[in-house]
Parts: sequence; C-alpha cells; structure tokens
Amino acid sequence: MSKSKLTITPVQACSAAPLARQPLSPGDAAQLASAFKALADPVRLRLLSSIASRTGQEACVCDVSDGFDISQPTISHHLKVLREAGLLISERRASWVYYRVVPEALQRLSDVLLIESGAGVSA
Repeated sequence: MSKSKLTITPVQACSAAPLARQPLSPGDAAQLASAFKALADPVRLRLLSSIASRTGQEACVCDVSDGFDISQPTISHHLKVLREAGLLISERRASWVYYRVVPEALQRLSDVLLIESGAGVSA
C-alpha cells in the first residue's frame, strides 16, 4: 500500500470590512426586539393598524374590538402588550380606555429597518 501525501493549502485570515456605522447596542437591540415581537402577532398588528388608521391615531377599546373574533379581555391583553412595548399609550376617560399610537416608536422601527437594509445609509 502506498501512502499519498495530502497537501494542505493555508487559508487566508478573514479581514473584516470597516464599519460604515455603529451596530445596535445590546440595549437598543433588546428594546427594538420587544417592539418587533409585539408586532409579530397578527392580532396585535391589526389592532395597531386599526388605531393608526383613525383620526388622531386614537381609538377607544370598544372601537377597535369590532371585526375580531376574540373576547374583549383578549383584546385588552393584546393592547397591553403593545403598550408595554412602547407602541401605544393609553388614557382612561370615564369608563373607557383610549389608545393612541406613539409615532416616534413607529418611526424608530421604520428607521432601523431602512438603515439595516442599506436604504438609509448615504454614500
């Protein structure tokens, strides 16, 4: 039996491309992930859209409940998740709770997506 000699070609070291901008910090990533996670549920996305579609981007919980085949407590839970993620604020008026979109929060999500896609980076 003959033994053949195996030739190993050295691999060049990886050279990292220089940063064009700072990546997300751990804190920013956690905050954004919370908002994206809240929006990942179709019911919550529809609720946010329903509120954002109204004049003043505000609606009473009774207004947004129409069209959903889920209980009012479940709707309230989903609205709470959106509120805790910083996408909505709420205000009690008499016996009703009104929810309003936080435009700055939605703009932040939009900006991050544009930047990460490269569309928000100018050469």
